[in-house]
Amino acid sequence: MTADFIWRMEDVLELYAEPYDPKRPVVCFDERPYQLRGNKRQPLPRKPGRPQRVDYEYERHGSCNLFLVFQPLKGWRRVTVTKRRTHEDFAHQMKTLVDEVFPEAEVIRVVLDNLNTHTPAALYQTFPPEEARRLTRKLEFHYTPKHGSWLNMVEIEFSILARQCLNRRLPEVDGVRQEVEAWVEARNATQAIVSWQFTTADARRKLHRLYPQ
Repeated sequence: MTADFIWRMEDVLELYAEPYDPKRPVVCFDERPYQLRGNKRQPLPRKPGRPQRVDYEYERHGSCNLFLVFQPLKGWRRVTVTKRRTHEDFAHQMKTLVDEVFPEAEVIRVVLDNLNTHTPAALYQTFPPEEARRLTRKLEFHYTPKHGSWLNMVEIEFSILARQCLNRRLPEVDGVRQEVEAWVEARNATQAIVSWQFTTADARRKLHRLYPQ
């Protein structure tokens, strides 16, 4: 298990260290559920010297799913709000990467975790075999280690999204979609990137106990 963690970690870190190549773009991918919640009572409006007051009780309105794709070297991200997160939804996300986002790329390197829907098999479960093969030829999956999802830079983007955009109650999918689209547009406009400092050399020094002596 330790050896598996090491090689997966170093594989991802070396990928991050490569210079930008438009023919071989690197993207980080993940998904998150979002709880739809509404207020049981109308919040009290702001007054001079007093912030808006919101009752702690809320109503549950189900949930939705957020797919987030982040291209770290370009400061570009894309968020899709869906009602579910099946293998079919994952497959369509990959098809969008191939056909709409990076149609000129030779291969798209995708950093992602080991969720059971995050596999090439999901594309074969969704599309005819010829189409699935066409897509998988252009996708190169790089999996983070088990318990090593922190190595995926998209986790940082999700954290920022939660703080800046989704830190309040939203009762409907359409409302979530509007808020997220506005956040993506603003963040892409500034080409906000993640200042990733952790390298393979750092890993071998700081996590030396994981390596054979």
